[in-house]
Amino acid sequence: MADSIEGRVRSSVDAFLRWLPRWQVGTSRSRPRVCRLCLGSPVATAAGFDHDVPHAVQHALLSRMRVIVDESVDEYTARNLPLVSRELARSESPDAPGYRPEEGLALEFQGLEVDPEPEPGQPFLFTLAELAEEDRQRSEPIAVAEAPASPAEYSDEAKAALRTELELADDHARQVGTAVCLALVEHRRRIADAIDRLVEPQIDELLAELSLALENPRSH
Repeated sequence: MADSIEGRVRSSVDAFLRWLPRWQVGTSRSRPRVCRLCLGSPVATAAGFDHDVPHAVQHALLSRMRVIVDESVDEYTARNLPLVSRELARSESPDAPGYRPEEGLALEFQGLEVDPEPEPGQPFLFTLAELAEEDRQRSEPIAVAEAPASPAEYSDEAKAALRTELELADDHARQVGTAVCLALVEHRRRIADAIDRLVEPQIDELLAELSLALENPRSH
């Protein structure tokens, strides 16, 4: 597993470094809520990120690392955990998928808010989140009912077996997460060099503009 994870991490870091020159500080916006992916993430620590690295930049790399973990867990589950695989298949019914604006986004945007914060006095005619909720409500009455589970699936033995498989999936996710962090440490220098070259100058320029505006408020 280690060799595979190292290769995936290397490829993901390469993709992140290809994306980073397109990032612009002026296109970033504040988040109304804390990002659960990035806050206190050991992956961010492994990458060498500190509090000065903009969230959008961190999120772009951490999203790619999360995909590595998710894909590895999916592969492990499909090979070794039939009960969990069955439950996942049930929860992903294609009969009424609905409108999901958060799906299909580029990795650097996954997990971010799909709608910007409204400006005072400028309400939106609609938001993507509202459209998704309306579509979900319309789809519920026509959704095809799942086949009922057999009595054996509700037995204590079946429940215990499912819990065991869930624990195995969690344990595998922790192992992969650790492997990702260890592999990412090897790329710290590359990441830091790119941040210094492509991100820090933009931050310095922004701070200089803010400082000038504060010193000369009437001229702005």
